[in-house]
Amino acid sequence: MNPHHERPEDCAAHCPLAGVPNCHEMCPAHAPASLPPIEFDDATARFQREATRGVCDTSRYKLAYYTWGTGAPLLFIHGVSDNADSFIQPISRLSAHFRCIAYNLPTGRGDGAWISRYTHSDLVADLWTLLDHLGVTQSYVFGSSFGATVALGAMRDEPRRVPRGVLQGAIACRRLRPAEKWITRITRFLPGTMRYLPYRTKILDKVHRPSFAGRSDSVWHGFVETTGRTPLRAFGYQARLVDRTDVRPWLAEVKQPVLLVCGERDPVVGAAQTEALLQGLPNAGRVVIEGCGHMPYYTHPEVLAEVVRQFLTPPPEQK
Repeated sequence: MNPHHERPEDCAAHCPLAGVPNCHEMCPAHAPASLPPIEFDDATARFQREATRGVCDTSRYKLAYYTWGTGAPLLFIHGVSDNADSFIQPISRLSAHFRCIAYNLPTGRGDGAWISRYTHSDLVADLWTLLDHLGVTQSYVFGSSFGATVALGAMRDEPRRVPRGVLQGAIACRRLRPAEKWITRITRFLPGTMRYLPYRTKILDKVHRPSFAGRSDSVWHGFVETTGRTPLRAFGYQARLVDRTDVRPWLAEVKQPVLLVCGERDPVVGAAQTEALLQGLPNAGRVVIEGCGHMPYYTHPEVLAEVVRQFLTPPPEQK
């Protein structure tokens, strides 16, 4: 469960905290080996009591979001076939340190989005509309999987508004294979949600279940249920956006400190994606969570929350 830099030289060569006084205390690679557990049911119950939900009209869609906690703003962006509720476990701990904000990307189902016409720049523009709606002038950002490309777009466009970012399971350029293109093209015309996709449960069990070892059954069922809400049509168009997005040409423009959080056993994002980001971003470091797959916010929320907290917490002032 412990996070670590994949190569010993990463801490010196890439870690944005390298050279900072007391780096050994703050660097995500040195997170405590034993962290208090986060119970899925308890986190969900707290979310229902403490979080505030809202809707922001971006002019493109009615963006559903929630806020939870106090402190410096921290915006969460999910990936394809996912939604903001997936982050409840780590946010249940981070809400003690940050004003956590999470929102749903457009789906075209009940939100008024014309999903077939959406572009990557539209997704970035919606992010600014939400922050303006909430009166947030500056925010940290956490982008997961495809959501990391949206986070990077925001960091490039308005660096003063996004001083640091955490990218988990991030992609730089992910072209769909011919079979994947065929499947996603078909889903654009299908009714219903991902819950009704044939063989979905068996596929999830084979691809993702191993990284859930040691977690309660409620965590697994919560993952299956939450990710099953995405409309099939939205999944098809989201996947098309993934295929058309390539952030590599402008990564050098993102000067802010960036932390890449990787799963040791991620079956979705390979090492080549991480290397492309490490090579392209001028101020990036990498942390690997042992035994983790693509979704640490379900399987390793304690370590993920601690890594994020340490990276985004300013070092103490030196006397």
